Amino acid sequence: MDIKIQIIVAAGVLLGLAAIINMIRKKSLELQYALAWLFVGGGILVLDCFPQILTWLAHEAGVASPVNMLFFLGFCFSLVIIFTLTVTVSRMSTQIKELTQAQALQKESRERKEDAGMKNNVKNKAKNDADVKNSVQ
Repeated sequence: MDIKIQIIVAAGVLLGLAAIINMIRKKSLELQYALAWLFVGGGILVLDCFPQILTWLAHEAGVASPVNMLFFLGFCFSLVIIFTLTVTVSRMSTQIKELTQAQALQKESRERKEDAGMKNNVKNKAKNDADVKNSVQ
């Protein structure tokens, strides 16, 4: 691989890693989701600095071209990311459903207490009105 391309790739990866670290620092990206991208960035840097590793991996896996091996690794990485995001969305969906149900139960309980309080106020007012009437007569 041409040294100029290696330098450009390394610079791009370092900029990407810096952006990810900055997002973690600003808390706009959680560390658990950023770790995969940090590892991939580190892996790309290693493969960029030592391209013979990719050639060796391709040879050991029986892949004809190192570029094909790179595409295969990218595909596998994408599948892992999609699976973890699906699990996360599923968990969040369950949490949202449980929180919505809990909120509805709290609202119903609050409304029952308010209704019971209003009924007591009506009874007390009627009793007070009757007492006032009796005292006037």
